[in-house]
Amino acid sequence: MQVKLLGQVNYLDTYQAMQEFTAQRQPDTPDALWLCQHPPVFTQGLAGLAGHVLNAGDIPVIPTNRGGQVTYHGPGQVMAYPMINLQRAGYFVKEYVYRLEEAVIRTLAHFGITGHRVASAPGIYVRLADPFAHTALTGPVTPGALFKGLGKISALGIKVSRQSTYHGLALNVKMDLEPFGRINPCGHVGLQSVDLFTMGVDASWEEVADVLGHKLHQLLAP
Repeated sequence: MQVKLLGQVNYLDTYQAMQEFTAQRQPDTPDALWLCQHPPVFTQGLAGLAGHVLNAGDIPVIPTNRGGQVTYHGPGQVMAYPMINLQRAGYFVKEYVYRLEEAVIRTLAHFGITGHRVASAPGIYVRLADPFAHTALTGPVTPGALFKGLGKISALGIKVSRQSTYHGLALNVKMDLEPFGRINPCGHVGLQSVDLFTMGVDASWEEVADVLGHKLHQLLAP
């Protein structure tokens, strides 16, 4: 896997570059992982409903071909875009998503934070009251319960074309969280978005990107 640290780059340019990479890749093309951050932008998934954008203001809303609903990207957030040949890797989409989430969980653990999965709600969540607790979630946690006591720290949205992946995941490090209040994040009314800083971890973007990149490199291997 070829890992590239791109720094801050325009979202639309990066989206188009991922599409071009995937369209032009050959069976022997090495997999790639791009790590970057974007200027403020809302991105809308294929299933996205316009009503989940409450007040975009001066932040552009860009339609995409990834799965999922609307989310926000901005400075201080690590974007990870793995472009994996799933046929060559030897696992299917469900396993791929599990590995993406596991990489985030292990990255958070590196900084002492416990990440949680929520059934039927892709991404990773943390306990707002005690993000350092290791106890597993108990009882059903459903979108209907408005994720009571949880905050979303990582969003996930992917596309698979020609058995190859693009788009990926976002991990909030230290960012302006206000724009999340202008949308229903990932289509969930009232869902709170958090970052590592508000959860008590003051780590640099570069440090988190490095850890996440290593975890993804390990976990996405065949």
